Amino acid sequence: MRIALAPRLLLSCFVLASLVAQAPPAGTEKLTYADTRKPIAWGGVLPQALWAADGRHLEVALGKGVGWLDPATGEIQPKPKDQPAAAPAEAKKSKVVLVHEGDLWLDEVAAEGAGRRPRGKPSDQAVRLTSDGAAGGKKEEVHLSPDGSAVSFVRGNNLLVVDCKTQAVWPVTTDGGPELFHGLLDWVYQEELYGRGDFQAHWWSPDGTHCAFLSLDESPVREFTVVDHVPDGFLDRERSVVSEVTNYPKAGDPNPFARLSIAKRKDRKITAVDLSMFPKDLLVVRVDWTPDGKTLLATIQDRIQTWAELCAIDPATGAVTKWIREESPTWVNRPESPTWLADGTFLWRSERTGYQHVYHYGPGGKLLGAVTSGDWQVREIVRIDEPKRLLWFEGTKDGATGRHLYRIGLDGKGLVCLTPGIGTHQFQLRDDGAFVLDRWSAMDQPPIVQLCDGKTGAVIKELGKAGRGEAAARYAFSERQRLSIAARDGYELDASVQLPPDWKEGARYPVFLPTYSGPDAPTVRDVWQHSTYHQFLAQQGFVILQVNVRSASGRGQVHTGTCYQQLGVQELKDLEDAVAYVCSKFGGDPRRVAISGWSYGGFMAAYALTHSDKFALGLAGAGVHDWRLYDTIYTERYMRTPQENAKGYDGTSVIKAAKNLKGHLVLLHGSMDDNVHLQNTMQLLWELQSAGKQNVELMVYPRSRHGLNPRVNGHSQEFQWLRLQKLLAPVAAAGG
Repeated sequence: MRIALAPRLLLSCFVLASLVAQAPPAGTEKLTYADTRKPIAWGGVLPQALWAADGRHLEVALGKGVGWLDPATGEIQPKPKDQPAAAPAEAKKSKVVLVHEGDLWLDEVAAEGAGRRPRGKPSDQAVRLTSDGAAGGKKEEVHLSPDGSAVSFVRGNNLLVVDCKTQAVWPVTTDGGPELFHGLLDWVYQEELYGRGDFQAHWWSPDGTHCAFLSLDESPVREFTVVDHVPDGFLDRERSVVSEVTNYPKAGDPNPFARLSIAKRKDRKITAVDLSMFPKDLLVVRVDWTPDGKTLLATIQDRIQTWAELCAIDPATGAVTKWIREESPTWVNRPESPTWLADGTFLWRSERTGYQHVYHYGPGGKLLGAVTSGDWQVREIVRIDEPKRLLWFEGTKDGATGRHLYRIGLDGKGLVCLTPGIGTHQFQLRDDGAFVLDRWSAMDQPPIVQLCDGKTGAVIKELGKAGRGEAAARYAFSERQRLSIAARDGYELDASVQLPPDWKEGARYPVFLPTYSGPDAPTVRDVWQHSTYHQFLAQQGFVILQVNVRSASGRGQVHTGTCYQQLGVQELKDLEDAVAYVCSKFGGDPRRVAISGWSYGGFMAAYALTHSDKFALGLAGAGVHDWRLYDTIYTERYMRTPQENAKGYDGTSVIKAAKNLKGHLVLLHGSMDDNVHLQNTMQLLWELQSAGKQNVELMVYPRSRHGLNPRVNGHSQEFQWLRLQKLLAPVAAAGG
């Protein structure tokens, strides 16, 4: 049965409980502190819609079943019975490598479960690839070659390859050990370059004939010891502490030395990549293969990351040819991998203008032209239609606090925004690009799902709204208001504010400023997103302020680079200006301002209380209190080395400014933090104590690393809330 519906009648077919256009009146009930530890949804349920398997229709709710909506006509019909959700799972198999009882097994699983499975037993059809169990050591970083013919893994910091057909094992390296890693990243490489938790340092060619691998010589890297004071069985069985010793290079100290090699399976030959043209302390920040597998690509940077070069490497000889060089007066962020086109050309993202844009390159790194340009940036490539020469991307042309989809020709012409209006858009293109399914929201707008024209971005049909939901109707609700605040030099800062539900003109309220403020890490996003804790604080009488300092604005490297060689300095000025604005326009009490943060935010909170008199309370969690105490790759990217920039390090140091502490500083830290070491807080405490400062508190969390142990998360939040409560006292008492 096929039913043609007029646009106004279309939505009546959906079972959408949230279609009421008017927001329910705000409630009056107040949250308790205990409520902040419960999951509370501050929005209604968004209607479900997704592109159907036929690539043409939208699947939507229709009565008690599923309907198919034709975007071109507005017609809706029940989903045809001959359209299964997917082919039977057993018809689609994918090879995986399973690690079971120390050995490797080659198995097959349904396509939706494809990937390396960390647990479980192999099936009866699985092929056992090794038979030595864990006797020779743990097998880690296990990777199946793209063609399924071989498996690589690391054991004892050595790289090994096993042939899936013969089960023959080739020890690619044999000299690995505590000070030499083959095919496995060390702590600083995974944390600052390849991504937290990603220790992979070997990469198969597409045809499985070659495996490139990184070797890291850790011998010059200094060790750091983390102590567990509460080990398993403490008191009853264990009376001592347990120490962990890790190679951790701190700013200005030696880095691991990196080498890149290529293992050829056919003749078991290893070819060293000739990196002699680069400094010895180079960084190998990315490794890729061209789609045909004939060329290895490596992105190389200098130690302090002021340049990056995309290099092509001949697998047979290890010879290096430079393709693209990126430079910056500040630093060069780790470039993304090339996006390859079928004609052998590729798209490359670069921040060479101060804004990240897409460039079209030919073979050998020949620049063919810029695809995008302007005082905004491309965040992500979404889709490419090569026959039509079109590119879809996410960008910031319509604001950095939101998320928008754009389309442009590969010739740089015909730019159009496909997600109209403000806010954050989660978009799904139909296969042919003719329509966009858009789920969007903004600070003052709960989520909406709508259908947009894929050519113009015009809204064709609103399919439903989530609404504010029951919680906003039940409790006294504080809206997030979008702000643009002019800093002292005229720079416009993106910010948001939440006022107490009973806010009154002329009254004075304490201000709570949670922040991170790290380079290119915005706090404020134009999205419907509410924290129950922030709602609770607003009900208690706080004005909640959040602000994107210019170096964390998300607007581009030209803005982010303002923190170069002076972390914290410009950020603090921007935070001070935002606080002053809120105190002037929204009744904030300048004598009752609290700043809070963790990690970089913890640094900013402590830095604010030692370099400003504008803050009454600082809640500083796991902060880097002197950048000489943090790792090389992150710190030197922004600060250069202490040897080069001693003045900058001194000027950003909380420890060296401890004698200037004003307000009340609360320090929190995990005792086993292996990222930002407890050493930071201990050295700061020593200087505070030496200066006779009594306006400081400390809470150390045993068994906790950079993220707190889940058992004490609640304790930490309550501990901080109890300190914030003091700012609710009358002004006279707070200013004592």
